[in-house]
Amino acid sequence: MATLYVVGTPIGNLDDITLRGLAILKSADLVLCEDTRVTKKLLDHYGIEVPTMSYHSQSGLAKLDKIIENLEEGKNVALVSDAGTPTISDPGSVLISTVKKTLPQVQVVSIPGPSAVTAALSIAGVPASDFLFLGFLPHKKGRETLFGEIKESKRTVVFYESPHRIIKTLTSLDEHMGERTVHLARELTKIHEEVLSGKPEKLLQTLETLPEKARGEFVVVVDPVK
Repeated sequence: MATLYVVGTPIGNLDDITLRGLAILKSADLVLCEDTRVTKKLLDHYGIEVPTMSYHSQSGLAKLDKIIENLEEGKNVALVSDAGTPTISDPGSVLISTVKKTLPQVQVVSIPGPSAVTAALSIAGVPASDFLFLGFLPHKKGRETLFGEIKESKRTVVFYESPHRIIKTLTSLDEHMGERTVHLARELTKIHEEVLSGKPEKLLQTLETLPEKARGEFVVVVDPVK
């Protein structure tokens, strides 16, 4: 019986792949990648030679049908994202839902690994037994509504942000809840990893004074209402 493995991969440091994750990638008949070029760096680093196929948010039904066909043929397929755990702010959930509906005999198995959400929470020093994760905030529609939701949340709030919008986001946080403490986990597990904490206004001043700190991928953690 075919198996679809959901494999967590490093969010930066290639040493963060698990031994089980490596074993699954080595034994898989096919690896589904968000970007085959990104995954190839991981596979080459560990000397893994296995067929790959791209699967991302723009993949059409033809690609989905091809994946289903491979599973029907009894092939074991591993799903990875560019970084972290698939389906977390990632299109993999559509594939998994389709497989469960059309091929209920296929096992879907989690191979746990890194996640930027939990990595950031673990070092931010905030209550994390109960938190609200918002993924990437929308660029326009619904954005202001979400900031209102964050303002009223009694839970720790976590979301992702790109370097292109981090200043805009901090400005919005300052306007809506300038008194709250915000933590910016930047470039997690990479060379320039750091966590900047403070009120939004202070963080804005830091990033504007030191623009190099506005580079890289961010996990934003907002303290809950106290």
